[in-house]
Amino acid sequence: MSHPPYLDKLNETQREAAMCIKGPVMIIAGAGSGKTRVLTYRIAHIIKEGNDAFNILALTFTNKAAKEMKHRIETVVGGEAKNIWMGTFHSVFAKILRVEAEKIGYPKDFTIYDTDDSKSLIKTIVKEMNLDEKLYKPGVVYNRISNCKNSLITAKEYIKIPELLEADSSTGRPLLSKIFAAYQARCFKSGAMDFDDILLNTYALLKGHPDALNKYQHKFKFIMVDEYQDTNLCQYMIVKSLAAMYENLCVVGDDSQSIYSFRGANIANILNFEKDYPDLNVFKLEHNYRSTSNIVNASSSIIANNKEKLDKKIYTDNPEGEKISIFKSPSDNEEGKAVANSIFEEKNQKQKANSDFAILYRTNAQSRSFEESLRKLNIPYRIYGGMSFYQRKEVKDMIAYLRVVVNPNDEEALKRIINYPARKIGNTTIDKLLVLAAENEKTIWGILSEVHRYPVLGSSVAHLRDFHMMISSFQTMLSTKNAYEIAEYVAKQSTLLKTLYEDKTVEGVSRHENLVELLNAMKEFTEDDTSEKEKDLSAFLQDIALYTDADKDDDDKNKVTLMTIHSSKGLEFRNVYVVGLEENLFPSQLSLSSRQELEEERRLFYVAATRAEEKLTLSYATSRFKYGNLIPCEPSRFIEEIDSKFLDYSAVPGIREPLFQAKQKSTDKAFGTGYGMFVGKQTARPLPEIKSSENFKPNDASEIKEGQLVEHQRFGMGVVQKLEDNGDNKKAIINFNEVGQKTLVLKFAKLMIHS
Repeated sequence: MSHPPYLDKLNETQREAAMCIKGPVMIIAGAGSGKTRVLTYRIAHIIKEGNDAFNILALTFTNKAAKEMKHRIETVVGGEAKNIWMGTFHSVFAKILRVEAEKIGYPKDFTIYDTDDSKSLIKTIVKEMNLDEKLYKPGVVYNRISNCKNSLITAKEYIKIPELLEADSSTGRPLLSKIFAAYQARCFKSGAMDFDDILLNTYALLKGHPDALNKYQHKFKFIMVDEYQDTNLCQYMIVKSLAAMYENLCVVGDDSQSIYSFRGANIANILNFEKDYPDLNVFKLEHNYRSTSNIVNASSSIIANNKEKLDKKIYTDNPEGEKISIFKSPSDNEEGKAVANSIFEEKNQKQKANSDFAILYRTNAQSRSFEESLRKLNIPYRIYGGMSFYQRKEVKDMIAYLRVVVNPNDEEALKRIINYPARKIGNTTIDKLLVLAAENEKTIWGILSEVHRYPVLGSSVAHLRDFHMMISSFQTMLSTKNAYEIAEYVAKQSTLLKTLYEDKTVEGVSRHENLVELLNAMKEFTEDDTSEKEKDLSAFLQDIALYTDADKDDDDKNKVTLMTIHSSKGLEFRNVYVVGLEENLFPSQLSLSSRQELEEERRLFYVAATRAEEKLTLSYATSRFKYGNLIPCEPSRFIEEIDSKFLDYSAVPGIREPLFQAKQKSTDKAFGTGYGMFVGKQTARPLPEIKSSENFKPNDASEIKEGQLVEHQRFGMGVVQKLEDNGDNKKAIINFNEVGQKTLVLKFAKLMIHS
């Protein structure tokens, strides 16, 4: 099949996918298969075929990916690339809502609440309702609300679903539905949307306003969705609605890299895509250009254990490369040293840069031992996922001022700045304002606008009036000044700049520098001629509200990267260390109750392994501190699942124990797991065959006695041979029928007594 010369850089399958621009298309893109290149050239091809760039919608999960893609398209089609509707789900839908917000009762300059704003509002509501703040923790409540919204469950619908209400009662939070309703009402009154509202309100707009649906269906003649396996129900429904007119919908993704169910992502969206579009064209990008043959084949042997997956066979023409190293350490601190020493040696022996190395872990809390060990060897590192520039207090304070200027009904921003810098408006006065606002069905700003009418405010009236006049004076600049000019004026007149400048402590100087840096960023934003975005203050605030860690550029990139595996998706490094590979840590203890959860953990391991280009190292510790106690650890089942011909079992220098004491053929036990290779001393006494309990319920540790027949969810049936009383760390030596002798700390063991 002949093709235009600008598609010469694609392989045959990539080219076919790029040239198939009509009808529904699914591109299954394996790790390292050139997905971004295909998407780029596909969009370029649509434009080259005579279609208007304004009619193309391309949705990504990071602004960084969108920016990179748009830049690449520009090299093929020129300036026309600027006209593509391309960006994250949130940024594109926020752009639509800016135009259509009034249809659903919001102001055009609505505020976007970040997670901190949302949790702060929830905390206020819980306090006002006189509820137990320890029970109704803002984070727990926020996650519950977020998951509901992603599943298209509004506060009104929540109270009609008995299962949700019963679940709330069983966890001791029967008033969660009332908090949800109050939270939504307060956001609406403040003219604010949280991140999930941007999706939910776009869905509500398209569902409730046929004119808006018709408008955008005709506008977006070609729709592309990147990382489709990460979409939630709300995103799925919006995309399906928008694509219904022309059905020129192309989704790109890899079911093997679906790792965000905790955010509401639904792997069924990609697994069942063909059911929605029976005339679907499917293209499989199976050629891995990133990794060595050993890494590609080992990764494939991992994911082969999953049952829920699309059929594909990843291959590579790259050299075989080094086998995958396994590090075994006696403790988590020793694990940190082993990995840091390995990086030090690799750097010196093979002349590699710091940026060639990444340490990937399951949870952020694991970073400590690696940080300490890297520091001792003077190896610079960066923690990916640390505090963003826009999350720093002084930056958020300034942004709060600007949010109030644009939307004075923004309650969270107003509460943050009304007495900062101090202007004699204390917490008692703020509480009175909140009560007055609720009683009079107004916003706080509404009360401030006629503050003289409320004698209950006493001597604070003059200070409140001054504050109101100051903000009003800032608002007069909105129609005549750009974002930077307004911000500079606000920073000076509010005395925020002066207050920070006068603090000569190290922290104070740093805070002042950060505020100046924010003003610099705003100047850059207003003077950026390469961007087609609006330059007003509202546009800038929207931009930074939707900013994520993945969009961050690090000026000094030559550092070892430490990050969670979830954060690593889409990235690649020459050398990757996947650490903490222990049962109950990775796979997580919270993900062992169903096959679906375990398979997501395995996909997470697959993502980690496929970040490596040249060398992959897997590491685990045989003991780890937890709650101040040293707890024995078992190696992760995922190590066993890798075909042994791809593994190097050499121990870490200085640790002479063999990695495994014995190796037996793995058997497919519960959730496809075998523990044969971690066998300890075998017991000669056969145990009676008792079927594993369907309703497993562990007994209290104090009830465990010597000679009892007990069941462990992972090790099966065993007899308690001996109890060792070590105070809080009471241990049991148990002979299990299948895995031999184990010593378990009873308070963590979870054993069910059978006799």
